[in-house]
Formats: sequence, structure tokens, C-alpha cells
Amino acid sequence: MVERLVPEGLWELFQRVVPEVPTRPQGGGRRRYGDREVLAAIIFVATTGCTWAQVPPVFGPSGATAHRRFMEWSQARVWANLHRLVLDELGSRGELDWSRCAIDSVNMRALKGDLTGPNPVDRGKKGSKIHLITERTGLPISIGISGANLHDSQALEPLVRGIPPIRSRRGPRRRRPAKLHGDKGYDYDHLRRWLRQRGIRHPIARKGIESSKRLGRHRWTIERTMSWLAGCRRLHRRYERKAVHFLAFTSIACTLICYRRLTK
Repeated sequence: MVERLVPEGLWELFQRVVPEVPTRPQGGGRRRYGDREVLAAIIFVATTGCTWAQVPPVFGPSGATAHRRFMEWSQARVWANLHRLVLDELGSRGELDWSRCAIDSVNMRALKGDLTGPNPVDRGKKGSKIHLITERTGLPISIGISGANLHDSQALEPLVRGIPPIRSRRGPRRRRPAKLHGDKGYDYDHLRRWLRQRGIRHPIARKGIESSKRLGRHRWTIERTMSWLAGCRRLHRRYERKAVHFLAFTSIACTLICYRRLTK
């Protein structure tokens, strides 16, 4: 099961971003479980949505050990670095299409924690929101989280700035799309000006002018990506108290989506 959840290619990439194992000068201490087994247990929790206590013993490390390592790696930004590394591999192969990107968000309920807020589309119940930008074929290249009551327009600038410099098949690294599609929630003049100053075209739907029925012509790919995120059942409802841990699970889901494209 470890090899199935963490194939050899993903494991090789993970080894490039995971921090070195701390050493004990005095020796002794408990035996440390291998990183690959712990990573498999973390991916199992992310994809199945089970609790840490339900991690099966077949992985070796207990759920408590996997949870502890998950928190350590989250603080070290291992998941964000792994996502970026997979994007670099895709970019070097010419698998990323920057000609038309899209931005959108999805809401989910949250039981507790920071970066939560009353969800205006769920009777004011506490929730969080995942914001993401995808390239033309639907691969996520920038992600973020916020409270469910944050307006989508406020996330556009941080998301665009958050696109990492990604390798290209030829030439320098790239971090700006040619176009950025968005729905009417992003229809603000200051956002259009901000994108124009950075050389990004902005085919954003205009309120009261363009029909909502035509929005899906180019934005269906990001809607499909959101359905792919639903394959990570840990994202169906937020259980993490700390936002950094919820963002970590989101990064894991995006990494798995991109890695599947890498192995096709």
C-alpha cells in the first residue's frame, strides 16, 4: 500500500524537499519511522478523510506519529515546495499552458479554527474558502484559503502574486498568465487596472452586460479542478484548527492532481 500511495517518482521528488532528519548527539531515543511510510499515512488521511486515529497499522507509524510529522512538515513548507517542484517538472516538459488561466473559489464548512467566517451561501454557518488559479488545462498553479465571508475579489491580487516562478521548456521561469478569466465576482475596475499593469489580459465577466450562461466556455476547466479537489475527502469539511494545516491538505490535493498529469 505504501508503494501505491507514494510511487517511486513522487518519492524521489519528496526527498528533494523534505528536511534532514535531526540527529541526537547523545544518541539513544526512539526509532524514527521512515519518511516514505509516514508520507503514505498522511496521503491516506488526505484522500480517505479518516481521522489520525484511524490510520491502519499496515503503514507502520501510528496516527499520532503521522500527525506529528505532518505538523513538522507543514511548518517547514514541505507541501508548498513539493507542489512547486511538481509544477517545475511539468513546466520543463511543456505541460503547462499559460495562454488562458482561470480564477475561482469553493466553500466548505469549518468546525473551528482561524481563517473561518460566516458562509453567506450556507445560512451564515462557519466556513472556509479555497481560492485557486489554474492554467488552461485545469492544473492548479496558485492556491490560498480564507474565511467563507471574504469576497472573491479580495483574493485575486494575493493569488496572482502567489504564482511561483515555474520552469519553462525554453527561456526563463514564468509566473504570469497571458489571460486570466474570472466570473462576475471579480468585476472591479481596480482589479482590471492592476492586471493590465502587469501585462495580463482580463476577460472577466461584466455585471449586467454579459450573460452568466456564457461563462463556462473557458472556465469549465477550473470547475473540473474543484471536482478533482473533492477527491481529497479531507477537504469536504475543515477539521483543522490551524489554517496552515488546512492549507497543507489543500497543497497535498493539488500536488496529487499535478502528479497524475506528470505520470500520463
